[in-house]
Amino acid sequence: MLPKPNPAVLFQAVPDGAILLHTEQEIYFGLNSVGVEIWHLLPPVCMHMDDACEQLAARYPDVPRETLRADIEDLLGGLAEQGLVIPAGK
Repeated sequence: MLPKPNPAVLFQAVPDGAILLHTEQEIYFGLNSVGVEIWHLLPPVCMHMDDACEQLAARYPDVPRETLRADIEDLLGGLAEQGLVIPAGK
């Protein structure tokens, strides 16, 4: 299961991506354009990693799926470390 956005996080689009602000911990996090796409694939849009990988693979057919999965996992790991996403089921 994919983590879901923390309800305490605000999303603000900017020209080259987005800024996430954790309103309780005052943490800012920048996303590039692909990071924004991944953010928009989090639940309730996609519930599982395979679903998110499929969606990105359709948008980036020249990128190997292993690379897409690794990139998603890396981003979600960084977001989780900062408390910007919360594990599924919480």
